[in-house]
Amino acid sequence: MTDVTVILGSKSDRDIAKKTIGIFDKFGIDYEITVASAHRTPSRVIEIIDEAHKNDVKVFIAVAGLAAHLPGVVAAHTIKPVIGVPVNAELDGNDSLLSIVQMPPGIPVACVGIGRGDNAGILAVQIMAVNNREMEVKLTDYRKELADKVERDALSLFE
Repeated sequence: MTDVTVILGSKSDRDIAKKTIGIFDKFGIDYEITVASAHRTPSRVIEIIDEAHKNDVKVFIAVAGLAAHLPGVVAAHTIKPVIGVPVNAELDGNDSLLSIVQMPPGIPVACVGIGRGDNAGILAVQIMAVNNREMEVKLTDYRKELADKVERDALSLFE
């Protein structure tokens, strides 16, 4: 069983994926990660989606730059949640961002900020926590850690 399938549009997106993987490792999420292109290897993308369905995947994350069609192609072939991560490849990543968020009616893709693989990981965890009390508790603890860090930073600002 794989909780999340992460598809990178290019090997060059691996630094963004490292942020996602860091979140998954922290929360004990089972994941698979691979590279496939919506344009250069469209049949591979579909094969990955079909295999993920067999493994009872809960969420897909698609990392893509330029035309950023990968998240939309994934969404077109599944009813599972798809999270798109735009890459800053050209035009400061705005081209990728707009490509991901402007999906046609009925085929939504959730979209995080440009390069925010970490937020994609957190959003995937939040989706899975809807029906998983243990995951919900871990998320609550994580949020407390974030708040505690801000409080420590505030206290140490002028030390």
